[in-house]
Amino acid sequence: MEKSVMEDARNQTEVQEFTLEGFPSVQHLGKVLFLVHLLAYLASIMGNILIITITWADHHLQTPMYFFLSSFSFFECCFITTVIPKLLAIFLSGRQSISFAACFTQAFVFHFLGTTVFFLMAVLSLDRYLAICKPLYYPTIMNPRMCFLLLTACLALGFVLMVVPIIILSQSSFCGPHVIPHFFCDFGPLIHLSCSDTRSTEMLAFVLALFVLLTSLIITIIAYSNIVVTIVGLPSAKEKQKAFSTCSSHLIVLPLMYGSCIFIYVKPKQTNRLDSNREAALVNTVVTPLLNPVIYTLRNKQVHQALRDALSRVRLIQQILMNSLI
Repeated sequence: MEKSVMEDARNQTEVQEFTLEGFPSVQHLGKVLFLVHLLAYLASIMGNILIITITWADHHLQTPMYFFLSSFSFFECCFITTVIPKLLAIFLSGRQSISFAACFTQAFVFHFLGTTVFFLMAVLSLDRYLAICKPLYYPTIMNPRMCFLLLTACLALGFVLMVVPIIILSQSSFCGPHVIPHFFCDFGPLIHLSCSDTRSTEMLAFVLALFVLLTSLIITIIAYSNIVVTIVGLPSAKEKQKAFSTCSSHLIVLPLMYGSCIFIYVKPKQTNRLDSNREAALVNTVVTPLLNPVIYTLRNKQVHQALRDALSRVRLIQQILMNSLI
């Protein structure tokens, strides 16, 4: 009888939904921030969709590098769509409620896609290393089957590494405060709200974050270090410029992505710096997704040519339709 009463009391206090706090200190600027972030979100989505469309429509861009870049753009669209709609709702209407199941689903999808993107960036650096440093072997190694296997490996690693800590944390007890000091369900704030002993979960999250970020970063640094050595050894200035232009854009975004994620996740105590984590998270969810379409692809000469060809075809079709109407 006593046990039954205790279980009933626990069920009554168990959190059924969370409240996303957002940015209460700037809520008076909500409508302005809503407009700014909405425009940034739409620009990111349209830029990435444009990259995907051009890559699959133009046969000149159906190469391993653009296969990985179009995959990167697709995952980026999914990644920001996981959190930005809620952020926009917070700016427009204030705090937003989210159910327990939806919160942990959001947390898993966000971290799964984020991890996949980091491994995909490492694959992109390997692709550039093979293309520039091993050009004779490149077509043989980076065949369609290998490209598909590498993409599948990125997805599989992202899923396996993120599903375990999210499941463990979801089994924790949440019986106290239900306000998440963030604009989405991130790992640190959820650990902060748990009533259970989460020290082992925090350590697991720290180790996994360290593994994901350092592994992909080390692969990227080694690949680009070899690329720089190869470029310096090229005989012609034109060849050097061409080789460097394919890699320089990739290097611009690395400090932003890795810097913000290392600041947020690479710490043994996940509940540290929760307030500043919100601002840092905006870098990965708003700033870099806005810059990536421009940095990675739209400033590329091949893409410019593909866009010009597409516009020429559209004008030609319009002219044919106009002539047929006349």
